Amino acid sequence: MRSIVIHKAKDLRIEETQLDTLKAGEVLIRIATGGICGSDLHYYNHGGIGDTIKVKEPMILGHEVSGYIEELGEGVSGFAVGDLIALSPSRPCNNCQYCAEGLQNHCENMRFYGSAMPFPHIQGAFREKIVANANQCVKANGLTAGEAAMGEPLSVCLHGVRRAGEMLGKKVLITGSGPIGTLCVLAARAAGAAEIIVTDLEDAALAYATKVGADKVINMAKASADLDQYKAGKGYFDVLFECSGAAPALAAGISTMRPRGVVMQLGLGGDMTVPMQALTAKELDLRGSFRFHEEFEIAVRLMQQKQIDVRPLISHTVKLDDAIKGFEIAGDRTQAMKAQIEFST
Repeated sequence: MRSIVIHKAKDLRIEETQLDTLKAGEVLIRIATGGICGSDLHYYNHGGIGDTIKVKEPMILGHEVSGYIEELGEGVSGFAVGDLIALSPSRPCNNCQYCAEGLQNHCENMRFYGSAMPFPHIQGAFREKIVANANQCVKANGLTAGEAAMGEPLSVCLHGVRRAGEMLGKKVLITGSGPIGTLCVLAARAAGAAEIIVTDLEDAALAYATKVGADKVINMAKASADLDQYKAGKGYFDVLFECSGAAPALAAGISTMRPRGVVMQLGLGGDMTVPMQALTAKELDLRGSFRFHEEFEIAVRLMQQKQIDVRPLISHTVKLDDAIKGFEIAGDRTQAMKAQIEFST
């Protein structure tokens, strides 16, 4: 089967790789669609993420995928050949301390698709076929393959909203209008947010935020003064979702927060300088949000029930043979929101 393999920065290849043997409790999946994530782009452009995570051996990329079940392993029930499924890339061990505490996203032995954090690396899901545990699969019948592949990034945002706490009636600021920022608009609104304002440096990215329901958008490269009105008094926003991973965005967002608000850090861009005195004086809660677990199934259900519509965010779809072109498109924020690769139909 063909797979998309990263060797080093800007060295992405479509190669033949081996298919694992189907075992009890597993399913064979023909991958239909894969979404290109920010972490995939980091591996492609830089050969790693930050200063510590580097590609040390060839690694199959990808963790946002959907596909069709082709074969059931012994003992698998609840699925049928031909089912469209969203495949969770999260494979906790369910034996460590954190799994026992219900914190599977912090599993000490996590095997997350397409990750160079451990060595040997965890191979990803950008391949024509994959053998996976049945418990990673969520039926996505009624969705398109493209929608089903959005289950993973939507899960990240649902987890972030859950970590933020009560959302009903809250005034929300989202800094960074990439795929995670725009999906946070949908997730926060579904949780009851009353007002959502989004900032970014690109008009094209902000247009997607408007498309999915943001009440107002601000281009900080052109009209940063538009944010100043929210700094009056002791601030305006109840919740900040920082999705850019940029220190200036975090600082600007904190300056608009009202006392005892919640600052949610979702963006991963390396270590950042934090305005601690403002956090202290306003008694703000700074919270991290990392991956997800049980939210994956919830994400698929919300899409199936039409409570969240991710279709406006799927901006580009390319064929497997054009994977490198897809990565280049995905990295161009002036045109792309979520670029996906079509492996099969």
